[in-house]
Amino acid sequence: MIESETREFKKSLAEIKEGPISIAAILNKHGSGELLFGVKSDGVAVGLDVNEKTLRDVSQAIAAHIEPRIYPQVNVKTLRRTRCLRVVFSGNSAPYFAYGRAYMRVADEDRQMSAGELEKFILAKNRQALSFDNQPASCKLRDLDSKRIERFVRQAGLSLSKGTDGIRHTLEKLDLWKDGVLLQAAFLFFAKIPPVQLRCAVFAGASSATILDQHDFEGDILEMIEEGQKYILKNIRIGMKLDGLRRVDVPEIAPEALREAVINAFCHRDWFDPETVRIAIYADRVEIRNPGWAV
Repeated sequence: MIESETREFKKSLAEIKEGPISIAAILNKHGSGELLFGVKSDGVAVGLDVNEKTLRDVSQAIAAHIEPRIYPQVNVKTLRRTRCLRVVFSGNSAPYFAYGRAYMRVADEDRQMSAGELEKFILAKNRQALSFDNQPASCKLRDLDSKRIERFVRQAGLSLSKGTDGIRHTLEKLDLWKDGVLLQAAFLFFAKIPPVQLRCAVFAGASSATILDQHDFEGDILEMIEEGQKYILKNIRIGMKLDGLRRVDVPEIAPEALREAVINAFCHRDWFDPETVRIAIYADRVEIRNPGWAV
């Protein structure tokens, strides 16, 4: 074994004071990990004299010096016929503090976070927790389209249990059902009533003075990503090249770039803003706009 961002070695219990620091650093970076006493930094197990009191002392040391409190598993692990002490831990209440300070795991080192780094860490966590897709949805399980869920699971290469309980279990695995409540992301992906809109238009010149075509689409977020890409490819210039004896169509904008831009327009938009994503195709450019940015 080697040390990593989720695994820390301590040669002996003389390093017990450094243990909570490594645990806090790993929790802040990855949310779970393990700490082994009786293993040198190079991975060689040297062993410990472990008894019930040892287990209790280590558990109490961790509980006393890490905030918010965690409840790790502390047990004996045999490595190369030597008895070592293994601490397995996890937590989702970051930032964690050891001795009143916050640390971050970098490779196999524990680095104390500066005040600025800690502030950015907390702000980033709050933004994620308060994002639209993590908010409880007003819809119920009956408002979701089971065929859309089955199609998504099939395309993702996942397994789907049958029946209503199976749908609920699948949503839990996708982190779309928490504490008995559907999240907004489930609504965007699987609602029976089309939850997402896309407005597309083609203009004759470099301005919006003359409209050649306009079309509004409704559906789930995956359908709108596909419709947006197809609409652009249908209305931009297509060249050609020869590949041996075959003709190969070459759009003036690479399909991969278009797809990434359309995906970003939906995935990074402000869903609290009711404005729709818009695609405008001009004679000299393609614009993809959503509330907050344009490309």
